[in-house]
Amino acid sequence: MAERIKVLMTEEEVDRKIKEIGLLISKDYEGKEVRIICILRGASFFACELAKRINLPVTIDFMSVSSYGAGTESSGHVKIVKDLEESIEGKDVIVVEDIIDSGRTLSMLLELLKARKPNSIALCTLLDKPERRVVDVDVKYVGFQIPDLFVVGYGLDYDQKYRNLPYIGVVEFDN
Repeated sequence: MAERIKVLMTEEEVDRKIKEIGLLISKDYEGKEVRIICILRGASFFACELAKRINLPVTIDFMSVSSYGAGTESSGHVKIVKDLEESIEGKDVIVVEDIIDSGRTLSMLLELLKARKPNSIALCTLLDKPERRVVDVDVKYVGFQIPDLFVVGYGLDYDQKYRNLPYIGVVEFDN
């Protein structure tokens, strides 16, 4: 089965949106230092570009998590594959994701992070699929709301391919 990629958001559209979010975060956190927590792997492209566009002191840390269980449904447990290097206690934290769909794993991760006593915690995502949401999560910064499509590029992958595309594309399969 071969696949084609159809452009959903151009590189210019993505770049413009990241600049907008960076300006908004800079305004919202004026006079503060921001700690970005990038959720690996997909969010790394977005988090790095976003950090460059925040006009405040920014530090960045990385986490890798999985929600495990039999099948494709979340088991209700978050497994930390890679934890933060530094404490977030007393910090203004922005969790950066590439895409949010069901909200299950992210909701559990946010509860875990809140227990670490940050000063504040906000959620930022490049792409949001609200129609797939089964657990409510408060997303403060959203790049694009998209329908339930299989997307790649800008860190998002299909079988570890296409992360390096500079745009967001929809995977179309040839049968």
